[in-house]
Amino acid sequence: MQRTQSPLLGRLARANPTAVFLVTLVLVLVALFTPGVVGGALLLVLAAALVVLLATTWPVQAPATRLIRLVMLTLLVTVALAKLL
Repeated sequence: MQRTQSPLLGRLARANPTAVFLVTLVLVLVALFTPGVVGGALLLVLAAALVVLLATTWPVQAPATRLIRLVMLTLLVTVALAKLL
């Protein structure tokens, strides 16, 4: 039985990895250099997007990849909360 692919997975598969990396890098840098609550909120929005990506791709990831992604998510949320407080 073949699983149907979600539209989100199809769009993710077609995305240019370099462009995605650069856009994410710019967003993280803007959030880190934006002072106070606004920077923390931007980081939390990025973390929420990462949670959606993690949940979507979880079944097809190797356990080591899952662990690395969870560690990165934890670090991102920790930095965001530190900026908020």
